[in-house]
Amino acid sequence: MTSNALPNADTVARVVLHNGLTVLVRENHSAPVVVAEGYIPAGSIHESAENAGLSSFVASMLTRGSARYTFDEFNETVEALGASLGAGSDNHYTSFSTTSLSEDFPQMMQVLSDVVRNPLFPEEQVERVRRQKLVRLQERAQDTNRMAALRFYETIYGHHPYGRAVSGYTESIRALTRDELVTYHADYYTPNGTILVVVGDVDTQQVLDLIHAQFGTWAGAPADQTIPPIVAMERQQVLHPMADKFQADLVIGTLAIPRKHPDYFATRVANTILGQFGMMGRLGETVREEQGLAYYSYSSIDSELHAGVWLAQAGVNPAHVEQATESILAEFKRIGEEPVSAEELADTQAYLTGVVPLTLETNAGVASTLLNMEWYQLGLDYLERYPDLIYGITVEDVQRVAAQYIDPEQCTIVVAGPTAEE
Repeated sequence: MTSNALPNADTVARVVLHNGLTVLVRENHSAPVVVAEGYIPAGSIHESAENAGLSSFVASMLTRGSARYTFDEFNETVEALGASLGAGSDNHYTSFSTTSLSEDFPQMMQVLSDVVRNPLFPEEQVERVRRQKLVRLQERAQDTNRMAALRFYETIYGHHPYGRAVSGYTESIRALTRDELVTYHADYYTPNGTILVVVGDVDTQQVLDLIHAQFGTWAGAPADQTIPPIVAMERQQVLHPMADKFQADLVIGTLAIPRKHPDYFATRVANTILGQFGMMGRLGETVREEQGLAYYSYSSIDSELHAGVWLAQAGVNPAHVEQATESILAEFKRIGEEPVSAEELADTQAYLTGVVPLTLETNAGVASTLLNMEWYQLGLDYLERYPDLIYGITVEDVQRVAAQYIDPEQCTIVVAGPTAEE
C-alpha cells in the first residue's frame, strides 16, 4: 500500500472480527507514527432525561483507572511514550483516539484495550471528574454562544434525546452514581458495531493480529441504536436572558435531513454558499461585512443518523438583535427564491472538492475520514465518488433544497444574552 494513493478498497484493509468489531487499516510509511481512532456505539441516546450526561461521564472515566493501570500509572505510561489517548461522547457513539510512534503502537493498543474494556470507576476519581464537569457546566451557563446553541437544540427537538446536552446538566451530573456508570459501561460498551481505524507506519497483518489479540475476547450484543421518532416542533422564538453580558448570540434554523438523505450533498453545497465559503459565505458578507450587524455570522448543517438541523449563528450587539435576525432570514429567503450564480456554484464546488486532499495529508485526517465513511456506511469507494457527487449539484438543486429545508417562515429563533434595554 502506498501513502499517496487515495484511501479506497485497494489501499485500505477492512476486516470484521468474529465479535463484530470492524477494523480498517491504511499503511503510510512516510513517518514512524501511527494514529488509531474509533467509535463505540454507546452515546447519549442511551440516556434518560434524568441521567443526561451519563455517556459523557463514562467516557471521561475510561482513563481514570482500569484493571492494569491506576490513573497515575496510565498517565506515566502514555507520557513516557510521548503518546496520547483520549475519549469523548456524542449522541450515538463514544469516540477514542491514540497517537504514538510506530514502535510503541503495540503497547498503546494494550493500554487502549484495557481502558475501554476494563475501567474500574474508582470512587475518588468519580468525584473528581464530577467536580470538573460541574465547573464546566457553570462556565457554559455564562457563555452566550453555548447557551444559545443549547436552548436551540432543546427547543427544536423538544424532549427527544437529540435535544439534550451530551455533557448533561448540573442536576443530572450531581445525581449520577458510580453504579449507573458501571451499568452503562456493561450494557453499551460492545465490540459489535465498534469501529477501529489504524493509519500510519504499520504492517496490516501485524495490526490485525495485534487487534485480535487485544480485542478478540471482548464480547457483547449490538447496542440498540433505535430512538424515538422526531416530532417537528412549532416555530418558536426563545429568549434566554443573561444579564451583565456585552454580546447576544442568536441561533436561527429548522429541522433538516439526516446524513444519508439523497439531498445531503445539495444541502451541503447550498449551505457553503449561504454561510461557509470565503468570509463565511453570504451571511458573512452581508450581515457582518456590509451591514456591520454581527461580530461573526455563519451557517452550518448538523446531520445525524436520524435527523438534522440547518442553522445560522451570529454574535451581535444586543441593540442589533432584531435587525440581524431579519437580515439572516432575508438571506434564507433569497437563496430559496433566487438562483445562485454559476460562479458561486463553481467556486463552492471547487472548494468542497479541493479541501479533501488537504484533510488526507495527515494520518489523523485519513483516520477520521475512514471512520466516518464506515460509520455512515458510505463505502470504501466514497472518496472516488465524492467529486461527482459535488459537481453533480446544479443551480436548481441549490435553490430547491434551500426553499424546502430552510424556509424563513418555519425557523426557530433563539437569543441568549442581555436585552437591548440592558
